[in-house]
Formats: sequence, structure tokens, C-alpha cells
Amino acid sequence: MEFTYEAIAKRIDHSLLGPTLTDVELEEGCRLAAKYKVASVCIKPYAVAQAAAILRDSGVFVGTTIGFPHGGHTTAVKRFESERAIDDGATELDMVINIGHAIEGQWDRVQAEIEAITRTAHEGGAILKVIFENCYLNDEQKIRLCQICGEVGADYVKTSTGYGTGGASHADLILMRKAAPSHVKLKAAGGIRDLDAAIAVAKLGSDRIGASKTAEILDELTARLAR
Repeated sequence: MEFTYEAIAKRIDHSLLGPTLTDVELEEGCRLAAKYKVASVCIKPYAVAQAAAILRDSGVFVGTTIGFPHGGHTTAVKRFESERAIDDGATELDMVINIGHAIEGQWDRVQAEIEAITRTAHEGGAILKVIFENCYLNDEQKIRLCQICGEVGADYVKTSTGYGTGGASHADLILMRKAAPSHVKLKAAGGIRDLDAAIAVAKLGSDRIGASKTAEILDELTARLAR
């Protein structure tokens, strides 16, 4: 990959999902995302409209979470969350699968849900990133999920919420990039806290990177490029 500021910055989804973040901190996070010219913010659902207003004409997309963080919402609720988020200005949705159904091998139900939310997202002009939460899954389950996402037209496969017991391992990223069709992109999330980690997952094929340490990563990048 070409090592430029944009090559890293435009991969970053600036994460604004911490349970204690206040409205003031969420606004500051959106302004930080605009300043650093990242790809998007991934913000708490209730703050999507606020983010959309702040980031209008900034070149930074507004994303939010669906069925977060455990994936146990009904499909109908996930669809409603998606529709409301799109109405509020989100153009990117990060949806957690029903993890228990994947572990049990209830693939028809898993596929039906991913397909339903993909369709809802696309009908609203948004893209869908499907979160697996790999720390709870075996490789066979991860591979099947990648295949399903390809079959139903989801836009991204994503490693983690960042709130499970593990994040984006290199082994998982290699596995997912091999298992997912070429038209499905890859997002690494969970544990990417410095520039070297961001570069490493980008080199493994991650088109997006979930990060809360955005300023630290990109300040170090700017400093390195200036040497």
C-alpha cells in the first residue's frame, strides 16, 4: 500500500461509542474527525442527527451501530434501528449478528437477518458492515459468515465490537479476507491503538479501521511523514 496520510486517515472510522461519553464529548469527537479528515464517525445511535449536522459538507460520513453490542435484538428491532438511523442522517451502519445463532449453526436465520438489514440499509442509501464478534467464534463459523455476507450483498465484514473479550487479530483478518468475496470489504476493530497497529491491519487488507485513538494515530503519522 502507498504510505500517505490519506491512505490511513481515510480508513479510520472514529469510534464514539464509549458508555460514558457525554453530548459535549460526542460533539468534540465529531469535530476531531472533521479536523483529521477521517472516513467516518461511528457514533451512538441517539447522536446521529447531532453528528450529521456537525459533519455536513465535511467529507466525513456518519455511521452508527445496530443491535449493539451483543446482537440479541430481534430482526424487526434491528430494521427499525436502521431505518431511524438513516432518517437521522447515517449513511453507514455497523450491525452485530445474532452470535448465539451463529454458534448453534442456525445459518438460515443468520442469513435471513443479515439479508434483511442489508436490504434496509441499501434501500435507504446506506452501507452495511456486519460485525461477527470473532472472539466467540471458531474459524469455520467466521468463514461461513463471510460467505453469507457475500451472498446477500453486505458491504463489509467486521471483526469485533471492541467490547467483547478480544479484538482484531491478524489471523482473523487474513482468514476473513480470504473467505470473503472480493466485492465485500474488510473492517478491523478492537485493540488498534497506535499507528503501527493501524498500518499492520491496513496491509492485511482492512479497508476500514475502527479506532478511538484517532488523534494519537494520525499525529504520529504526520510526524513520521515529516521526517
